[in-house]
Amino acid sequence: MSDGRLPVRRRWLRWTIGVIVIFLVLAVGWVAIRGIGAVNNLQEVAASSSKLKQAIGQGDLEKAASFSSRIAHHAESAHDLTSDPIWLGFGLLPWLGPNFSAVSEVAEIADDVASDALVPVLEAADSLDLASLGLSSGAIDLTPFAQIEPSLAEASATLTSAETRALGIDADATLPPLADAVREMRTTVTQAATVVGALHGASALLPSMLGAEGPRNYVLAMQNNAELRSSGGIIGAIALLHAENGRITLVQQASVPDFPALETPIPLSESTVALFEDRPGRYMQNLTSIPDFTEAGPAIAKRWQDRFGQPVDGVIAVDAVMTENLVAATGPLAFGPFTATEDTVVDLLLSEIYAAVPDPLAQDEIFSQAAGALLSAALTEADPKDLVAALSASADERRIRIWSAHEDEEAILSASSLGGALPEDDTRTHVGVLLNDTTGGKMDFYADATITTSIGTCDGEQTTQVTVTWTNDAPADAGTSLPPYVTADGFYGVPAGSTRTLVTVYGPEGATPSHIDRDGEEVGVQTALLGSRSAVQQEVLLAPGESSKITVEFQGTGAGERLTVVDHTPMVNSPETTREQLRCAS
Repeated sequence: MSDGRLPVRRRWLRWTIGVIVIFLVLAVGWVAIRGIGAVNNLQEVAASSSKLKQAIGQGDLEKAASFSSRIAHHAESAHDLTSDPIWLGFGLLPWLGPNFSAVSEVAEIADDVASDALVPVLEAADSLDLASLGLSSGAIDLTPFAQIEPSLAEASATLTSAETRALGIDADATLPPLADAVREMRTTVTQAATVVGALHGASALLPSMLGAEGPRNYVLAMQNNAELRSSGGIIGAIALLHAENGRITLVQQASVPDFPALETPIPLSESTVALFEDRPGRYMQNLTSIPDFTEAGPAIAKRWQDRFGQPVDGVIAVDAVMTENLVAATGPLAFGPFTATEDTVVDLLLSEIYAAVPDPLAQDEIFSQAAGALLSAALTEADPKDLVAALSASADERRIRIWSAHEDEEAILSASSLGGALPEDDTRTHVGVLLNDTTGGKMDFYADATITTSIGTCDGEQTTQVTVTWTNDAPADAGTSLPPYVTADGFYGVPAGSTRTLVTVYGPEGATPSHIDRDGEEVGVQTALLGSRSAVQQEVLLAPGESSKITVEFQGTGAGERLTVVDHTPMVNSPETTREQLRCAS
């Protein structure tokens, strides 16, 4: 007869199941409570970070120190709440696990940045007014830069490491609200790494580049985005700047007619010749077609030295669109018969001037006057904080490129976005679109582009698809309503009002094109290797209002990476870049 009790084995099984259930309930409650606390702390970090940036920009170091302490406290709390064994154990679970891992990784990154980057930045801010970089009355005080370089080097290294780790978090594997938070954090860390990296570069480069150790001469090449070239636009006005003891002066101005075409071209790389033949080596205005500014910079310097004889220590290339940012800092600018404001300067320089002043030589003179007036106003009249903000915004848009003839300086520049070198794939994969006008006019004021990337698998191979939609948005009667200088009036074989453009698409390092089409049809293309990147180029002819869609699929090493960055030629209107679901063209 049974005494009503379960066998010992069954009782132990029930007890075991009960203990496990209780443990799971407690564990879920534990991580839920700690998770809510961690999220609240991370939200405080985000809010205080925005206020910290504003305080540093205003030079209010007392307030900045207060926000820094608040950030450090909340970041440390978030890290503590998400680093215990139970939380880390939940990170190993299928499906939900990546969400826990992402939160703990975000909290750890925030803690590291708060403890190892904020303090050095504030130390630098205490030694140098970060809102002005020591700029006053046209000169920069170079003395503090050597003092702050070690602190900024430490902060820059921390932020670079944090950016790499942040980019390694698979946001797509997390729930939508958390994915948005991860991407927001990525953006914040990337922006901080960029700003502090630029400050560190400035602290290392500015003293020598601005003549603390001896006078320097720089060629300033101004690019016109209404006639596109790879790095922004055709070279128009050119000037020589002199830097000595932190003071910059304008020494000489010139224009393209001062540089006749060469019978024997400057030697060019194989990739440049494959894409553009020897035209950049013959014509000064085409040197910015060269995709890599580490090649274009010394070529521009050589043309100046051969023409005028002065030694050149470096080249600075800027585009016309950045004048909008500069005029916002300087206020209205008067040159020739014109007065430009922040809202009108781009339209005036890239469009209206051609109708108002038909003579190309007179246009060149006015462009030179505009460049001289803008440089003078920037160095003597602009509020330093506004000027630094304008230069920072222009650099973020890749509208400034710098090459130095001094190897130690060029090593730092070429590794930064200012150096204009072709990108290298690391934690992020890069693809790019280069645009070069062959219309011979200034029709790219009316150009528009959208760039779409798609990542996935086609025919069993990891694939990165790049789609470029190129549009001629000129008015329907452009052939007759626009000045002949703008349309080129058919001089180079393009009907007035139409545009002809070389559209170059390059893929990830090590990947090769597996499919190429234009408007759904396969067409002939030029090909080249840009380092270890495959590039394909097509010539596109469009009448006013027409568009063309180019699609290139890349397969091989580097293809199919989710963290894919799109680089492109700076245009008057920046292209819209989007990510879409992959639909294999093949």
